[in-house]
Amino acid sequence: MSRWLSPLMAFCLSFILIAGLAPSLGLAVDRQIDFWLLWFGTMLLLALPIAYLEIALAKRSKTTVLNALSSLTRDADVSPKWRIVGWLAVVFIPFLAGGIVFNITAMNLKPTELAVEHHWFVLGCMALAFALSFISRQILLALSVIGVLASLVFATVYPAALTPWHMTELSFSEWGNATILALVATGLGLGLYWQNSLDSVQSQASASKIVLPIWVGQLLAVIAFAYFGVNAQLPAISIVFSVVAVAALLLQFARVQLQHRQIAVLIQYAICLAALAVWFVPNMAQWLNPLLMLWGLVICLIYAIFVGWLMKISHLRKAMNIGNEGLYNLWRIAVRIILPLSIVLAIVAFVGQLI
Repeated sequence: MSRWLSPLMAFCLSFILIAGLAPSLGLAVDRQIDFWLLWFGTMLLLALPIAYLEIALAKRSKTTVLNALSSLTRDADVSPKWRIVGWLAVVFIPFLAGGIVFNITAMNLKPTELAVEHHWFVLGCMALAFALSFISRQILLALSVIGVLASLVFATVYPAALTPWHMTELSFSEWGNATILALVATGLGLGLYWQNSLDSVQSQASASKIVLPIWVGQLLAVIAFAYFGVNAQLPAISIVFSVVAVAALLLQFARVQLQHRQIAVLIQYAICLAALAVWFVPNMAQWLNPLLMLWGLVICLIYAIFVGWLMKISHLRKAMNIGNEGLYNLWRIAVRIILPLSIVLAIVAFVGQLI
């Protein structure tokens, strides 16, 4: 069963993150064939290489991200400043958890449906997520699966009014949106799959046996989202149930990384709670959502540069154990050239939409 934990997590996490982030990108129920094909392309060209990157680093370091970067930077003989990417990620994780809770409750719950003010309801959801983050990861994953499947079943029985599939003209801004959904909305670059696969990497000789099921889980979440639409009138109870469970899972991942780094318990709680609390600042969501997406892209960019240009070729080759040298070389090209250039273009495209 343990080998299915990461693919299941990939599906649930990706579906909830996509549902939480896509509305901020202006994606609602419009079924544009060209955009979904572009999204699939970014999943193949960008998400898959960085998924291999995470698992290869897990196989080499055999520990969680914050601990691993100390040894990885020493192995690469580079400045300790590169360890900042681990801290950026571990603070980003609870920030992301707060963002998806805030966005999904705002999108799926009407003020008239609540007996209390919306901000009090969101506060209750975040407090519940923080409390649930102390229970077993398997239980949290089971709760996430139940909530997501219930939402999809409801959306099947009571389908929303979605536009028919149609072709449109691709724009530069859509590249940025597709890249954000392929990287940030799948949780890549945060060390989540790295952390969740530490037991599996010890028993699997090839990284592909771990990476490909995770990538398929992410891809299935994309397909489910494309089919049902982001605003498919999902039932408020099940989707909120799901987002609380996923947020709890994210908070647990962040806290465990801080524990492994031997950060004081009070500081662990302060980091998680502060990252959640910032979403309650009045009228800040319009600024926090773009920051969230840019922050996630920057983390992936730093990893691509660190692994592609600073680590020695031999460092990850053995860890990945890809039998075909040509495929390994394609991965190196993707990490060294395609990923950095694509992320920079995505940042430019996304910022262009904000100006």
